[in-house]
Amino acid sequence: MDVRSILSILFGNTSSDYYTIIWNIRLPRTLVAVFVGINLALSGTLLQGVMRNPMADPHIIGVSSGAGLFGTTMLLVFPAFSHLLVPVAFVGALASALLIYLLAWDRGVSPMRIILAGVATSAFLNSGVSALYTFYSDRIQGAVSFMVGSLSAKSWGHVETIIPYSIIGLLLALLSAQRMNVLLLGDSESKSLGLNTEGYRLWFIAVSALLAASAISIVGMLGFVGLIVPHAARMLVGNDYRILLPASALLGVTVLCLSDTIGRIAFAPIELPVGIIMGVIGAPFFLYLLRKKRTL
Repeated sequence: MDVRSILSILFGNTSSDYYTIIWNIRLPRTLVAVFVGINLALSGTLLQGVMRNPMADPHIIGVSSGAGLFGTTMLLVFPAFSHLLVPVAFVGALASALLIYLLAWDRGVSPMRIILAGVATSAFLNSGVSALYTFYSDRIQGAVSFMVGSLSAKSWGHVETIIPYSIIGLLLALLSAQRMNVLLLGDSESKSLGLNTEGYRLWFIAVSALLAASAISIVGMLGFVGLIVPHAARMLVGNDYRILLPASALLGVTVLCLSDTIGRIAFAPIELPVGIIMGVIGAPFFLYLLRKKRTL
């Protein structure tokens, strides 16, 4: 189809043979990708600032694992309450983030301790997911796409679910951008300027957990968006969070939509979940950062 035909369908041409495909399949899938890209990119940007770790990412340090364990529990153990998936995943993500922060704390935090605490926490939580798969093997089919990370079969219902969390998380992040800039000056400088450093760290962790959990509850365990996008955005606009956050949001949309497109057309008619594409891109990028920063 050409662009003119697509636009005519979007603006109300219901007579086209492609109306159902565009309006009920492609458009909601694209909108879900937009909001998930925004949420994961902002979550990673906030975590990297709070934890002062260039490799912090909801997936790598274990925040996603908390959301994944709680989300999988809802899908397998309490399927009748699946409508509570987002708030339950948020509780899991927040608990995981706080646990990692506490484990890494020793008169401050360091990149090495955060990575080690995140890996240990993630391994522990993932073992819980594996146990659920063992005990509820008869229900596992519905949770497979959740653990891989996929935009397949997303509907307007998914769009309606994620929109409120995306708007709230985006507004909270943008309104707190200046305080993040102050926090990055260091504890001594921040406190001298009157900032409650620990209070705002917990605040940013909560906002990051909300953003990550809302995305994960819709598309599953999608990793590396929050790692790649903030670094690319910093190279483009610098470290001022007032600019970095909106730039990361826009770049997150671009990266996720492009990755989903690649997954759909690279091996057509077989569709690769977007989580696999992001893993192929993100794992080498993580190793590159690990070598460049010499963090461990």
